[in-house]
Amino acid sequence: MTAAPTATTVRAPVLPALLLLLTVFGPISMDLYLPALPALSVELGAVTSVAQLTVTACLIGLAAGQLIAGPLSDRYGRRGILLSGIVAYIATSVLCAISPTVELLILARLVQGLAGGVGIVIAQAAGRDIYSGRSLILFYGRLTVIGGFAAILGPLLGGVLVAITDWRGLFVFLAVIGAGILIVTLIVFRETLPADRRTSGGLVETLRDFRALATDRQFLGAVFTQGFLYAALFAYLAGSTFVLQDVYGLTPLQYALAFGLNSAGFMVFGYLAGRASERWSIAGTLALGVAVAGAGAAGLLLAGVSAMPLWLVIVALFLLASGVAISSPPATTLALADYPQMAGTASSLLGMVRFGFGAVAAPLVGVAGATSILPLGAVTVSAVVLAGASLVLAGAPTPARLPLTDN
Repeated sequence: MTAAPTATTVRAPVLPALLLLLTVFGPISMDLYLPALPALSVELGAVTSVAQLTVTACLIGLAAGQLIAGPLSDRYGRRGILLSGIVAYIATSVLCAISPTVELLILARLVQGLAGGVGIVIAQAAGRDIYSGRSLILFYGRLTVIGGFAAILGPLLGGVLVAITDWRGLFVFLAVIGAGILIVTLIVFRETLPADRRTSGGLVETLRDFRALATDRQFLGAVFTQGFLYAALFAYLAGSTFVLQDVYGLTPLQYALAFGLNSAGFMVFGYLAGRASERWSIAGTLALGVAVAGAGAAGLLLAGVSAMPLWLVIVALFLLASGVAISSPPATTLALADYPQMAGTASSLLGMVRFGFGAVAAPLVGVAGATSILPLGAVTVSAVVLAGASLVLAGAPTPARLPLTDN
């Protein structure tokens, strides 16, 4: 098999920087308008659970978009698929901005998610094209850091922007961001998957690849651990805005600042997890992430059972987000490192499970309305317990398979 090209053969460091930038699609699509979600509910006459379907629809789209784009990029290359996804993202962001009803907004968010999923899966797959060994682990650590940075920037910008515009203006802002990324991609991105390394068997080979991945215990363990942890994370994303604003009375800007603090933990611990995976233990770092997320989820459940001060809830949210960040670099490495020949397909399954599980969990936190923390605590605890069970069932990674040497 042809060795993966090094980062220096693809206009380093510009292309790797763009790959990191592409990871903002998911976080910023989810986070920018969260401070305006209560106001959106009022304007469109939607109850809490229906308004949260705009989050769920985006998550479903992000999952399905990755599942489609990953195998297509393995067959046709990364660049064309990526450009198509960015153009569609811009168009659907505009559609979200002009939606007159919550039903149309939910549909537009679904399509926006489909388009946004393309950037996420291409970033992971192209990273696997140009990196291997320890460099691959560090790259996935950086992906987590940039995702955390986007999660900080999104609600902070949203909190500021809602002071000068409404939720529709936030979607216009997303369209502008998409246009900027499109311009940079046209200038910088060159194909990372040469024609001789692409799959050529069409649907039959794609199904064969999916079957190979579905029988790999280590791959499944990493993917399902991530899926359940991201279910907890997206439950937090969907529920925290109502908990902190409606229950604890924070303003949109105050909520954005609290959210930014938690996202800072996501960013810092994502970076440290990449280092720990490289120098200490991939499996150990993954297990540590599950444990930290579990502590945060337990704190939320405790706050749902009995009244707790605001600082305890924020600490619990911080631990939950940080635990997910700690788990992300080692889990992504375990899932993708063994499959350079079908990195897009492997990445698509990982992304589909992450966002698909999140789509299931997100609306559950609104079943008791906007004034109860208990559903958020129950959902996050259940998700983290299932993540721990997935990690145990997968067993420890085989040392010979751990990608600790560079090409």
